[in-house]
Amino acid sequence: MDRSALDGIRILDLTRVLAGPSCTQILGDLGADVIKIERPGIGDDTRKWGPPYLKDRDGGDTRESAYYLSANRNKRSVAVDMASKAGQKLLLDLMGRSDVVVENFKVGDLERYGLSYAQVKDRFPRLVYCSITGFGQTGPYAPRAGYDFLAQGMGGIMSLTGDPAGEPVKVGIGNADLVTGLYAAIAILAALRHRDAAGPGQHLDLALLDCQLALMTYEAENFLVSGIEPVRRGNGHPNIVPYQVFRAADGYLILAVGNDGQFARFCRFAGLDSLAGDPRFATNSARVQHREDLIPVLAEVIVRHPRRYWLDGLEALGVPAGPVNTMPETFQDPQVRARGMVVPASHAQADGVPLLGSPIKMSGTPPTVRRAPPTLGQHTEEVLGEVLGLGAADIARLRQEGVV
Repeated sequence: MDRSALDGIRILDLTRVLAGPSCTQILGDLGADVIKIERPGIGDDTRKWGPPYLKDRDGGDTRESAYYLSANRNKRSVAVDMASKAGQKLLLDLMGRSDVVVENFKVGDLERYGLSYAQVKDRFPRLVYCSITGFGQTGPYAPRAGYDFLAQGMGGIMSLTGDPAGEPVKVGIGNADLVTGLYAAIAILAALRHRDAAGPGQHLDLALLDCQLALMTYEAENFLVSGIEPVRRGNGHPNIVPYQVFRAADGYLILAVGNDGQFARFCRFAGLDSLAGDPRFATNSARVQHREDLIPVLAEVIVRHPRRYWLDGLEALGVPAGPVNTMPETFQDPQVRARGMVVPASHAQADGVPLLGSPIKMSGTPPTVRRAPPTLGQHTEEVLGEVLGLGAADIARLRQEGVV
């Protein structure tokens, strides 16, 4: 493969933590040159969000947390003090040589440095400028700081997650951050397509709350159509039954019956033929209405046999079922191994680092891991020399002044 999908696209990454870095990592995987701007001596907050930390060649901890490593591959780190006039000039010069800026500062913060969209759009009319915040650039909450946990709570997903008799529960990973990163990457690609076809760049306004709410999809639409407030169902589904977790004799499995034919085949295998013809359970609509009668009957039968009995038997019948895997079991799964979802990479401080692979599979220009997550300021001289044409003396002066 000679080219990547985003060869020739340069991203100036002014983000930290998760939503922004996950967005720019996707673009980096697809071949963009991502220049990550960090504070000298401090860097991205998540570098210290450990343990665990990557082990160095002598077995000690590096300064790189697993959290940081998860969202920062395929980037070059440049340490610049944007509070200084000289640092602001460097960043403006880099903007002028970039296709995209991604930032996740609070609304109005970048105006202090002359780096906001309103301040640079006329100077760089073809620039695609993506702002990621908690609540967006408009609305009464725009000035507030935004966090994933808050967006999950305010966006409705926590009201539907957890045991029906317990408290609301957040998703186990930074769900709002990550889905915002995905939407931001999609928006950037669309804006680049428009720019290349029509000429101008534009401002992209992505908010954690908006993206979390968009992820509510059918549950949000259920409410908008019916006016009925959705309720927590634990591992149950609001519109499909049976579609949930069951305990087998040796662990948990998922039964995901998607239609009435699958339900009939499950019933035959489980020795419950009478249920398939019962008017309360013969159709999915009926099963949804009578789930409280059906689920205890299924649970009592499923717990009698080990997971393998159910998984192998139902797979042969075309009835969707699967295990509830732990992380070790997930990475041992032959399907995960076959899909290349763990990729080794070299690292400046360690013999190597295992990284999650990209889920995007492309026949002509597949994503690649070209660079491990960078150490703080690892590429400062390289980028300033290559992109801005600064010489060694210029860079040494900037270092002496504390600008880089």
